[in-house]
Amino acid sequence: MKRLGKYIVRGLLGRGGMSKVFKVEIPPIGKIVALKLLEPHPVLVDVLGAARIRDLFLSEAVTLARLQHPHIVAIRDFDESGGKPFYIMDYFFANLGLMMGESRRTEEPSRPVRLDRAIDLIRQTLSGLTCLHHHGIIHRDIKPFNLLLNEQGVVQICDFGLSRLRGETVAAPHHLKIGSPWYAAPEQEANPDGVDARADLYSVGVTLYRMLTGMLPAPYPLPASTFNPDLDAAWDAFLQQALARDPGERFSSAVAMRESLDHLELAWRVQRTRICQLVPPPEAARPGIQHPLPLRRAALKIDPRHARVDFGVDGLWRPAAFVQNDLHSPAPGLLRDDATGLTWQQSGSPYPLTWPEARDYAAALNRRRFAARTGWRLPTAPELMSLLSQTPHREDFCVEPLFDPVQSTLWSADRRSYTAAWFVNVEMGFVAGQDFSARCYVRAVCDEIR
Repeated sequence: MKRLGKYIVRGLLGRGGMSKVFKVEIPPIGKIVALKLLEPHPVLVDVLGAARIRDLFLSEAVTLARLQHPHIVAIRDFDESGGKPFYIMDYFFANLGLMMGESRRTEEPSRPVRLDRAIDLIRQTLSGLTCLHHHGIIHRDIKPFNLLLNEQGVVQICDFGLSRLRGETVAAPHHLKIGSPWYAAPEQEANPDGVDARADLYSVGVTLYRMLTGMLPAPYPLPASTFNPDLDAAWDAFLQQALARDPGERFSSAVAMRESLDHLELAWRVQRTRICQLVPPPEAARPGIQHPLPLRRAALKIDPRHARVDFGVDGLWRPAAFVQNDLHSPAPGLLRDDATGLTWQQSGSPYPLTWPEARDYAAALNRRRFAARTGWRLPTAPELMSLLSQTPHREDFCVEPLFDPVQSTLWSADRRSYTAAWFVNVEMGFVAGQDFSARCYVRAVCDEIR
């Protein structure tokens, strides 16, 4: 059993040029947290020197320790193991990059985000940046993978290893790049120590463009409205200003950018109301389907190497085809889908659970005969995927959700390995794997018809 200080290592979450991040357990209470350990790449040591890298790591910890904001990750502890410093943060199993399906080949397409959700996530990010900039801190590496997401969809900005305090300079070779390709502002490549808050706002603009289109903006990108029917000329102007190559043409501050975003959201909501007034009322429920679509009911262990074929998903892990659901409510708190023959909880677990807790939750429904039924169980991944739909646009927003929208990530009964299971993100419409200690919601399913 490997330990770092008093912490028990439960897995590697990621690594960068300067450090590694581990999932660790706090004995004896069993709480899972994230541990960031200084372990720089040899090339970086050759370029900057071990002493300078250690100073930067300590500076990052001090920066986090002095900040208290709901959208900035908090540091919980600091110590050393084997002469290597580390600090402790809350554990997040998701981030915006994973939610969007951004791969190591950053230039490849990603999953678009629905407009209202994109607005919410960017607003939270700008709120965190307002705090950072107020304290004279320029992050210099804002990108989807550095925007952590908890189970309720709250953003926390992380990874301050490249951040710069006001007046600080880094004694580094001129060819050392600060920031991430595609997301770093143009002036940051030429003079990383000379940038101001507007460099972070450029990175926010790239992130938002990608969220709304599923693509990265080229140096001179096409208007985002070309790819997203929810956007208009006002949105194009907003993104054009955010992505201006000259920092003098961008928003002057995170506050100014957020205020402009608020105006766009208000205009969009007014337009949505007008659209919905023209949308005809939904047709009466059609008769139940005589031959429901057969879906695998038995839980399986699905090898990640074969999962895309087994689940019938595309390269971004979205269904290759969508089910035409036929939902109605046979009793309060239930939704019956005649297209699949399944009865669902309309609102599942009130809180996110670990996978073992999710199984216990389904068992508890049977013990107390929830809705006078005893066949409750965790759904398989194909069953959950039968509820997915394409990213909503325009009149799609007029349809009130039948299921509780808070429960956006749902555990399946299918295991990915002996320590991980598959979950489905119903908001973004994809399936993915995560270890048992991650927390997702539960929407139990039942085969009984009553």
